[in-house]
Amino acid sequence: MGSGAAIPQWTSEPCIMGIDEAGRGPVLGPMVYGCLYCARSYEKTLSSLNFADSKTLKEEKREELFENLKADESIGWAVDIIDPRELSAKMLKKNKINLNEISHDSAIGLITKVLNMGVLLTEVYVDTVGDAEKYRTKLSERFPAVKFVVAKKADSLYPVVSGASIVAKVTRDRALRDWVLEETAEDLHKNFGSGYPGDPNTKAWLQHHKHLVFGFPTLVRFSWGTCTPYFKDIVEVLWESNETDGDGSSSANGKRQLKLSNFGVTKSKRKIEEIESSGKERCKFFMARKLEQVTQF
Repeated sequence: MGSGAAIPQWTSEPCIMGIDEAGRGPVLGPMVYGCLYCARSYEKTLSSLNFADSKTLKEEKREELFENLKADESIGWAVDIIDPRELSAKMLKKNKINLNEISHDSAIGLITKVLNMGVLLTEVYVDTVGDAEKYRTKLSERFPAVKFVVAKKADSLYPVVSGASIVAKVTRDRALRDWVLEETAEDLHKNFGSGYPGDPNTKAWLQHHKHLVFGFPTLVRFSWGTCTPYFKDIVEVLWESNETDGDGSSSANGKRQLKLSNFGVTKSKRKIEEIESSGKERCKFFMARKLEQVTQF
């Protein structure tokens, strides 16, 4: 039963859920959170379906098991696909959101979605991200009516999490396989290997697809430290900021110029360099064209 299917009668019984992710470590592609849920009375049957940690299974086996669980009317599942651009944007914004927080929010979103569908969740098993006890406490405070078990390697301990692992992994694999590169350069290709930083094919792909002004294609999580060595010779781009910062607050003297290289693609060890303008007049480019900032239309 997929997330868009009608709710079967068994969802009114006490149900269990497993949550796991795929694609946390790669520098390419989305991170996917998946969940699988079923009636507690179906738990023994679930254990006989040969689900296992998706990382221990070959791709063909994962695909087979995923199709089997999709066809099983006693199982429900859902996914949250987090685009690489969203990952980078959240990790590089002024008030940064780290990967653990993003992961927690995704898991909470899946739980909320399934509860809102009317499923009577009583137990949820989660593969931990960060400190297991703190994570469990966080979830319990958010959903006090649900019992949470948060553990390392939960995907190899609990079949319901193993099933969620397969849902997440197959969904990510398919997303990468079907990914359409938005960029239009003639020499783009999709032979990027596994997407993990240590993969020689991934390294070669990153080297081939870097652009010294525009960075990487949108498939790449450019906030990853893996990207930094590829931009030692990046073109320095300066621009004049608006009179107010992104949060609406004014800077010390109104206007300033910042280095694009200070925002994500590369980070030097020195303090973020800000080249302050006098604040008395705008950049010559804007003055020559008589361009002014407009806040009301």
